[in-house]
Amino acid sequence: MSDSYKAFSAPGKALIAGGYLVLDRAYNSYVVALSSRMHAVIKGKSSSDLQTTIVKISSPQFANGEWEYELKSDGEQKFHALEINGKKNPFAESAVSTVLAFVNPSIHSHLNITIFSDSGYHSQDETIQKQSGSKKYSYHQKELTQVPKTGLGSSAGLVTVLTTAIYSYYNTDFDVKSKTQLQLIHNIAQVAHCQAQGKVGSGFDVAAATFGSIVYKRFDPSLINNLKPQSDITKSQHHEQLVKLVKFHDWDIKNDKVALPKGIKLIMGDIKGGSNTPKLVSKVLQWRQSDPESAQVYHELDSSNMKYVESLDKLNKFSETNPDEYENLINFIINNNTTEILNDQSTPNLEPIKELINATNIIRSNFRSITSRSGAEIEPEPQTKLLDECSQIKGVISGVVPGAGGYDAISLLVAEESIDNLIGSTKTNPIFQNVSWLDLHEQSDGIQQEPVENYIELL
Repeated sequence: MSDSYKAFSAPGKALIAGGYLVLDRAYNSYVVALSSRMHAVIKGKSSSDLQTTIVKISSPQFANGEWEYELKSDGEQKFHALEINGKKNPFAESAVSTVLAFVNPSIHSHLNITIFSDSGYHSQDETIQKQSGSKKYSYHQKELTQVPKTGLGSSAGLVTVLTTAIYSYYNTDFDVKSKTQLQLIHNIAQVAHCQAQGKVGSGFDVAAATFGSIVYKRFDPSLINNLKPQSDITKSQHHEQLVKLVKFHDWDIKNDKVALPKGIKLIMGDIKGGSNTPKLVSKVLQWRQSDPESAQVYHELDSSNMKYVESLDKLNKFSETNPDEYENLINFIINNNTTEILNDQSTPNLEPIKELINATNIIRSNFRSITSRSGAEIEPEPQTKLLDECSQIKGVISGVVPGAGGYDAISLLVAEESIDNLIGSTKTNPIFQNVSWLDLHEQSDGIQQEPVENYIELL
């Protein structure tokens, strides 16, 4: 156990291929990890003289951002950390309870954890900037639940980075570069996140927060569904079932590391609209069960998703084997829009880019079809207009409504040197009046240990 500060961060995410299919183990998805990260700084003390374990979590960027969890020592009491003041934060509570149940420490501790979130996660209205070291953070006047989110996976990032911080306190040899230990963090965080949500989701957001940019295939939901409720078993039985699940079960996920090709960047636009993801998912699942033609739509989506992933892989390999020709290809993209690229018959090496554009078009077409058939607004008409407009801007290669779709955001793949042109040209276009381009990019690594000086002035 460590009594000095340690700091960790976990990235946000954008699911750019695999929306809805990510719920099914039959399909792969492509998840990009983002430079907006959730951060946790931990310090604590442990002693046999302490009568309780206290975990105090502070989130100074938000009004009243403080939660204090207590775990008393009374034999076979359940492994559930109760918030002393009755304040609700289900994701923090579940992370604290799950990690402590897994670790099962022999003596009590008092832990202080400070959470920071980068600006991409939340609306930046009515904020002030504070700095520590090389990092700046936005401070809000409102409470956490009153600040609109942008859909980058803040709850998954919070659970993952809290899990990492608490686990690292009890395991001083924890190494973020160890695949075995990252898998362990992933498994604990998936349990905590699912239990906080009250359902077993696809888990791509926790996987991206842990491993970074990946091609992902989900775990079997029965792994978590088969856990016995804490209320039905003793403290030691709960610890044992968690250890068995986390350490000794084969989760059989796919988490192959990927990164976007050189010179191609992800840019996201916040629409300031917001969508209810559980409702969207529920409508799509109902449609899938009731419409016999849904299987064909899913098959086309999967085929296009795989083309999308394959074309990015081809571009990555081409950039390594033929750097000069690849640079010429990127220069061509900078000076042409998607229609011009698809119509070009003379420029060499365009095939992977054409495949990427065509795959995107088929993905979007199928999502519009699901929208009309299911009533779930995955790519609603205003988003269609936005994405169609983006596709006519030089340097834009691909655009989708990421994740579950709706009105949260749009996600584009753009030639890096065209980003300024994109932002500049959309400022004067009334179609983009509700779009705020987020200051983030792909950061393909998952959990990182961070220098404490990036936070120390704000603790």
